[in-house]
Amino acid sequence: MKRISILFVCMGNICRSPLAEGIFGHLVAEAGLTGDFTIDSAGTDAWHEGEPPDQRSIATAKGQGIDISGQRARRIQSRDFRDCDLILAMDRDNLAALGNAPPGANIRLFGDIALGTGEDIPDPYYGGPEGFELVYTRLLTGCCRLLETLGVERASCSGNTSSVR
Repeated sequence: MKRISILFVCMGNICRSPLAEGIFGHLVAEAGLTGDFTIDSAGTDAWHEGEPPDQRSIATAKGQGIDISGQRARRIQSRDFRDCDLILAMDRDNLAALGNAPPGANIRLFGDIALGTGEDIPDPYYGGPEGFELVYTRLLTGCCRLLETLGVERASCSGNTSSVR
């Protein structure tokens, strides 16, 4: 299998995209496929560059056995458009912000390719922990489907969503 490079993108790279990176990385590791993927995340803006993910994202991931505390926010760079096989925007605003990408960049809406619904992954930043739990659930579902879409039969998608209402 060719190594596949995936970049998850949201606005500030502190809520949704770090969660997606952590979830997808966890699923890939559970499937024993760490060597088959390069997984990263970035933001369309640089407001939080160098900062760790939002504490609520860290707590939500930790509650599911995923540690994203070592990630640091960064802004998408021109090399990402060249080096990444697939760039997944969390919502339509992020997708529009990536509109200046060079020809050939494979940029898609997460809700299209991973969920098949076309939905936006809502930004939980201005809400409480329940919004982060909802985002976690949607990202877990999408990341499982994404792994299946990429032809991975051994993906384990048994992430705990029992605490989500």
